[in-house]
Amino acid sequence: MFNSIHHVAIICSDYEKSKHFYTSILGLKVIAENYREERKSYKLDLKLPNGDQIELFSFPQPPKRPNSPEALGLRHLAFNVVSVEATTDYLMSKGVAVEPIRIDEYTNKKFTFFSDPDGLPLELYEQVFI
Repeated sequence: MFNSIHHVAIICSDYEKSKHFYTSILGLKVIAENYREERKSYKLDLKLPNGDQIELFSFPQPPKRPNSPEALGLRHLAFNVVSVEATTDYLMSKGVAVEPIRIDEYTNKKFTFFSDPDGLPLELYEQVFI
């Protein structure tokens, strides 16, 4: 019944800063950008190369997300990448702080974490073929 995830929705505090991060640094392509006057909110639809999507929302005065990745709710968003090292080097060249690369004890795949402009934990995970 469930074939894939269509999209992940993210609420940001600074729309222009987050738009720049997800499009110019992470390289996601803009599908559509809409301003919803009744909500004073932007909705930016972004696409990864395989068709997966991220919806980036802005709302006036959204509540802060708990810092700890072990807080109730979404823990993190993981991106499947061919090379964790190359992607880490690229992000660091753009001024993005990235944690040291680790090895998943169960899959032996490389992974690491970084954050978006609002501190949302994002993961790079060595490509997995399904």
